[in-house]
Amino acid sequence: MFMQIAIGAIGIGIVIMVGYLVIAQVRQALPTPQVANPCLGENASAAGDCFGADNTSTYVDSSEYVSGVDGTQSTVFAGFGLIAVGIIVLAAFGLINIFK
Repeated sequence: MFMQIAIGAIGIGIVIMVGYLVIAQVRQALPTPQVANPCLGENASAAGDCFGADNTSTYVDSSEYVSGVDGTQSTVFAGFGLIAVGIIVLAAFGLINIFK
């Protein structure tokens, strides 16, 4: 019985690791949409909306897209983490049953 649980846990662990790699690669492969730079040519050293912003690039990365993809990636990684904790608990119960 414990051997079946151990083999299942190893299989799920491999799936989790592949999932981490796939999510990370997909995240890097997705193109980040560019939007027109509202601070182009503005004084970036003066107080205001463009303070410290890039005022030389015509286009900048869409902040809504970047934060949305980062949030989704964090949620998926948290789910993988919960599955990993479940595997650890399952293995602990298996070890307890062996030594009973």
